[in-house]
Order: sequence, then C-alpha cells, then structure tokens
Amino acid sequence: MKLLEELKLKNVTFKNRIAFPPMTTAYGGGNGVHDDLFAPQSIAFYERLAKGGTSYVVIGDIPTCNTFANSRSKVTSRDDIPNLKLLADTLHKYDCKLGLQFFVAECDVEEMSRLIAEGKMAEARAIMRGHDYPLVISAEKIKEIVELTAQSAVWAHEAGVDVIQVHGDRFNGVLLSSTLNTRTDEYGGSLENRMRFALETVRAIREKCPEIAIEYKFSMRTVNPDGSIRGNGGLNLEESLIFAKELEKAGVEMLHVAQANHTSQSEDTMPPMGVQPYGFTTAKYLDELRKVVSIPLCAVGRIINPNTVEAILEDGMADMVSLGRSLLCDPDFVNKYAEGKADEIRQCISCNKGCLDSVMASTFCQCSLNPENGYELVREIVPASVKKKVAVIGGGMAGMEAARVLALRGHDVTLYEKTYRLGGQVNIAAVPPRKFEMRRAIDNYERVLPKYGVNIRLGCDAAKEDLSGYSDAVIATGAKNKDIPVPGHDESYVFSAWDVLDGKSIVFGNVAVIGGGLVGAETAEFLANIGAKVTIVEMLPTIAKDEGVTVRPTLMKDLESHDVKMYVNTRLLKIENRKVYCETVEGDKKIESILPVDFVVMAVGADGYKAELPGFKGNIYYAGDCAGERPSDISHATKSAYDVACSI
Repeated sequence: MKLLEELKLKNVTFKNRIAFPPMTTAYGGGNGVHDDLFAPQSIAFYERLAKGGTSYVVIGDIPTCNTFANSRSKVTSRDDIPNLKLLADTLHKYDCKLGLQFFVAECDVEEMSRLIAEGKMAEARAIMRGHDYPLVISAEKIKEIVELTAQSAVWAHEAGVDVIQVHGDRFNGVLLSSTLNTRTDEYGGSLENRMRFALETVRAIREKCPEIAIEYKFSMRTVNPDGSIRGNGGLNLEESLIFAKELEKAGVEMLHVAQANHTSQSEDTMPPMGVQPYGFTTAKYLDELRKVVSIPLCAVGRIINPNTVEAILEDGMADMVSLGRSLLCDPDFVNKYAEGKADEIRQCISCNKGCLDSVMASTFCQCSLNPENGYELVREIVPASVKKKVAVIGGGMAGMEAARVLALRGHDVTLYEKTYRLGGQVNIAAVPPRKFEMRRAIDNYERVLPKYGVNIRLGCDAAKEDLSGYSDAVIATGAKNKDIPVPGHDESYVFSAWDVLDGKSIVFGNVAVIGGGLVGAETAEFLANIGAKVTIVEMLPTIAKDEGVTVRPTLMKDLESHDVKMYVNTRLLKIENRKVYCETVEGDKKIESILPVDFVVMAVGADGYKAELPGFKGNIYYAGDCAGERPSDISHATKSAYDVACSI
C-alpha cells in the first residue's frame, strides 16, 4: 500500500505519504490572540493528528518579521525557540514531522503597528485589506526580509522543526503574478524578475541552514470548468513549469502543488461541495510538473477518501498527499487505513460550515461531522463505567451520532427510525444543486453502526414498542417544517419545502417560495434548475443570510442566472385564488404586491419535535433539533448527540 510507504527527502524521512496542509485554525489562547500556535488547544489539535498516524504537519502563515499582532505564532527571535520545541517534541513522540510555512504579509505591518498604536483603527484596517505593499516596498527592504527569513530557519531548526515551507502566496504571490506585479525594478516585469524574491529566499535558507528540508507551496492559477481563471496571485501553467525547475536548482526538495489563493478568495483553495471537481489541482498540473522536475510532489485539494489517495500515489501523480478537511473530519484516517478499517473512515462532505466558514466568521476551526475537532481538550470517548441497554429514537444525524458514541463506549444500543431510511433531514438537504455530497454523512454511519453492534430497526415507531428492557433512551426525533397561519395557508396548492425536496409533492410553473432562509433559497434554486419560474418572498433584508461566506456567492449567482425574483423586507399577507398577496417595506413606504402562482412552497423555518414515549420508566435524554431552543444544523446535531452519549 503506497499510502503507508516511507518518503525520504534530504535529511527527513516521512513514515507515510499523508500530510496535513497549512490551515488557519484560529485556536486562540484566551489572551486576545486570534491564532495562537502554542495555546493548549492548538497543541492538542496537532497532537491528535499525529496520534492518528499523520506523518507530516505543516503550520501555516508563520511570520519571520515582527507584525502588528500580539501573537506567539512567529519565529522572529531566539525567544521563540522554547515554544517551537514544545510543539516539535509533541509531534515527534508519534514520529510525525513538523513543518513551518514561512510567509510575508502583503500589507505593511510596520505601518499598521504605528497606526494601531495611535488608535487609528480605520486606517490600519484599510492597509490590511490592501495588497499593494509588495509593489511599493523598496528592493533593499525585500532583501532584508530574505535575510530575516533565513535566520528564522536557523532558529526553527534549533527548535527541532524538520521542514520549512516557503509560502508561494501572499507577498510572494503578488510579486510572482504577471497581472498584479507592476514593479519596474529587479523584482518586476519579466518572469526572471518576478520569481527573484522566491528564489533568493530559498537560496538564503539553504545557505544559512543547510540541514533543514525546504518545501515550497507552489501556488498555481488554475482553469475553471467554464474556462475562467481561478486565483490572482501565483503563476499560470506555462510559467509554473519554468519556475519549478528554478526552485529545484535553488534547493527546494518538495513542491506542495496548490491553488493560488489569498490575493483572491479563501474558497479558492477550500471550495465547498459541488463547486470544484475532486482533486481539482491534481491530475493535469501534477502530470505537467512531473515532466520537468525530479523532486517529490505533494497533491492537495478536494481529495476525500483513501482509495483516491492510493490511486494518486500508485499512478505516480504525486509522492505525498495533503489532506486538510479530511483530517479534520477523521484524524485517524491513516491508522484506520493501516489497520484494514478503511470503511470506518469518516469522509468529509466539503460543507465548509465548521472549518473555513467558522474561521472567516472569527470563531475557530471545527468540523460539522466530527464533534471532537476543535474540542480535543474536552471531548474524548471513554468506556462507560456501567454498561447499559439504551434505545435511541430517531435515525437522523443526532440519533446516528448518539448510537455511534454509545456503542463505542460499550453500551447495548438499538436505534429506532420511524421511516425506512436513515439520515433524517440530510436526505432532503442533499437534493438541491451541488448538495449531493451530503449523502456521505449518512453513508459514514450506515457503514459503521452495524459494525459497532448497533441494532437498527427501520420502519419502527418506538412509541408503539415495548421499551421496558431499556434503562435509558435518547430522543433525537429532529424537527418538522413550520407552518404560518395566514389566510390560505391550507390551500391544496400550498406545500412544505420539505415535502417538495423529498419528492412527496411536485410543483411546477409559477412558484412562490415563502421564506428566503437557507432552506427556502436552496428549494428555490432546486426548483429553478428543473424549470420552474420562482419568486422568493423573505421578511428579512437578505436572502440566505446565514449561509457561509464560501457557499453563499455560488448560491446567489445560480439564483440570479435562473432569473429567480427575490422580494426582501416583504411580509406574506394571504394566499387566495392562486395569488400571493404580500407587503414590502421600503423606507417609510409599504408597497403591496400580488403574485400570480401555480404553487406556493412554505419554507418559514422548523420547530423541534419531541417524540413521546408513553409509559417509559427509564432516563430520557434529548439530542439534536428537538433538544435546543430552536432547530439548528448538522454541527449542533452531532455535538449535542456526542455530549449526551458521553454522559450516559
């Protein structure tokens, strides 16, 4: 199995071919630091990856120059060595190698520091949002940065760091770019000049610290399926091939081949489900690079399962595979594969809800499917002190997660599901465009629950069963589509969004979707894609306001391309004679509209549904949508179920 084979660089041997790429986690230390590499949570997270079998972990965005941030995540002096050594020693216990991704910000951090000290926050933020610093900084200052970076490599090596990854985006990406770099000196114009900074950095590290391995984040502008270019910084394929050869000559020992990012959109490198093909930076680009360099190549980007990893390695497309979201989802990816339990690997659905969207929303990285991710210090499955017989009522995400954790803790578990399929609301959430990948969330449980000894009873109403033999019951019966009692809500041509997505109700022609939240917007998109003329009526000012920043742009673009009409700040008044009467607030005005319809679809939210267990004498717990004040999302379902199952 190629995945488990060693990979040797000059002075480093990786025990297998799986790496964790540089990802922002935002695990702060409780002291105002947004991303503290040495906070207990950060250390616990990276240790969990190492414990799960990952052979190489790269920590992203480590500055080698002083920045405006009060952060310990840096290598700017000897004082940083003890913290780095702690992290290196922690990973080395598991024979996991540590890499630091050295980067230079594309904004003037010294000027930002001055403005922040003077309390001029608006001006400081304006600088942070700009990408022009690489274009105005002096050549002398650039050479100073090169020397500082080389010195930082020396300190990192003293601390036990195994690899320095030179960041090919950010400051570097702007200089490399033929479209962004407008300099006219030795760092601008020709390709030779544009790649000068990167090559000088690599050569300086190699000269000052010959013992350390050097990897380069090789940022490429890729081509979208529609022919448009993805990413602004970095190089196109033709120039990349020339650059790759020069990097090898300069001393780079491995190329981390990735999508150009940071000077464009964050979702470029971590696209949500259905937006980019699987392995979108892999086949075409790696094959071409393989022809011009002899050093190892590392693949990254929408690589989900071990079979794909094995194929990439066996076919020689890459020598190592970097798994980001997939290792958040299951840090035991490698160990399970090595133990012949590949079918137990929890496979990522690329939802971006817990990881990238959370970081972009200034919280912290966590996985919707893995309740332990981001909570490694407080969540761990341990054997139950007393083994019990437990009934789990409801086969949605919360019920399945509760059953999984209960079984792993040693309880005797039976899962009751009233319908004839597991998955609950995920079955309908997987219907709208691009959402088919959510099915993997169900598939994960369908594979492991029987293996863990869970007795699954489909088509069984637990309320009608004899549950006297159970000491405990977990009720995870989810939610039901909400109705609003406006005149006409019960007309024959009015259906719920859930029934439409589930195929129980079929609509066509002119359709008004009442409610422009996530369910309403996705239902509208689904209907528009199958030919309906759709209008969304939403009370709030924004359609799909709770959708993540990496997902919403694609959703809105598709709605607009299908000419979906969107009424915001608009209240439904009544439904009558196949017409929807509504009122829109525009400033001080209230404007009434009458929309002719063939069908109306209600998507105005959901209410938690707590099933009753008449006569049950044991302990009752609630998980998922039926447990909270209001229905939430997959992440809430899995976390609440995990915590409940660990408490029994």
